[in-house]
Amino acid sequence: MKIGIDISQIVYGTGVSVYTKNLVENLLKVDRKNQYLLFGSSLRRRKELHSYTAKLLKCYSNVSAKISPFPLTLLSFVWNNLHILPIENFIGNIDVFSSSDWIQPPARQAKLITTVHDLIPWRYPETLPPKIITNHYRRMKWIKKEVGVIIADSQSTQNDLIEIIKIPKRKIHVVYPGINKKRFFLQSKEKINQIKRKYGLSNHILAVGTREPRKNFIRIIKAFKKLKNKNFQLAIAGKYGWGNKNLKLKIKNLKLLGYVPDEDLAPLYSGARCFVYPSLYEGFGLPILEAMACGCPVVTSNISSMPEVAGKAAILINPQKTTEIAQAIDKIINSKKLAEKLSKKGIEQAKRFSWEKCAKEVLGIMYRV
Repeated sequence: MKIGIDISQIVYGTGVSVYTKNLVENLLKVDRKNQYLLFGSSLRRRKELHSYTAKLLKCYSNVSAKISPFPLTLLSFVWNNLHILPIENFIGNIDVFSSSDWIQPPARQAKLITTVHDLIPWRYPETLPPKIITNHYRRMKWIKKEVGVIIADSQSTQNDLIEIIKIPKRKIHVVYPGINKKRFFLQSKEKINQIKRKYGLSNHILAVGTREPRKNFIRIIKAFKKLKNKNFQLAIAGKYGWGNKNLKLKIKNLKLLGYVPDEDLAPLYSGARCFVYPSLYEGFGLPILEAMACGCPVVTSNISSMPEVAGKAAILINPQKTTEIAQAIDKIINSKKLAEKLSKKGIEQAKRFSWEKCAKEVLGIMYRV
């Protein structure tokens, strides 16, 4: 079987990037029988795509790559709007083509699979720019019409696809993403202290995510101001996306770390007294697992996919209620016993999610389609 996979999203440092990289790498680890053709397209960042695929080509004999110089905005117009030029025109004949996020090409003969990570444009359109919403609506029209199998990151996303898009349940398979256990684990005190010095941290509560309205950073900051214990810093890690650029709100002890390299995340999680993730909506919520794997107690939302990810290993709150967020943080930072209990539960919960398992399940779906 010859399997094509769209990897265009790997360069953007988002949750979809993490998903795509880990899925591809683990498919290649568990499957030496089938041939993989990685398709990526970018005008300004194609060197990064070439660099990524070059590493894989050195390690695996059953993979090849075709990198296109077309910007994704152009491909979005060609495929999502006009819906012309089958994927085979770009990469040749294949048996299966897997896409995820942003673009949905037509195909002449290949069976189509796509991953739908979330339905933010439908559930929370006010948190996205209009251009992104329009693009996702156009893409979803072709997914509903032409794609044979849809992979959903969570039961929550599956439910949204059935309820909002009216996709038949038989076409949707829930496959949970995993966690990179070689990267995310409880770090040494030496490494934690090194990263704390790098970012000017001492006793910190951590929040991670692209700075956009859906991540609820304004309420995190307001909750931080309500804490009874004032001897903490609030560290927010993540690049700016869109929405309010000014998160300071005249508050002391707020550290906006900006983009944080992958290698710094695990020590930041491990050294935090608490990880706060009261997102308004998530298709999955990888940072929850990352924090848990690093032994950090977690506060997260009681809606959409987050209870699926957190299980019974976190304090679940209503993300619309600042007081609830503050009370949950207070409980953890003021009770060593509770923090240790959540830390142990979190480490065990994170073990349930594996990229290898995810890849094997996706491969099984490709065989069936």
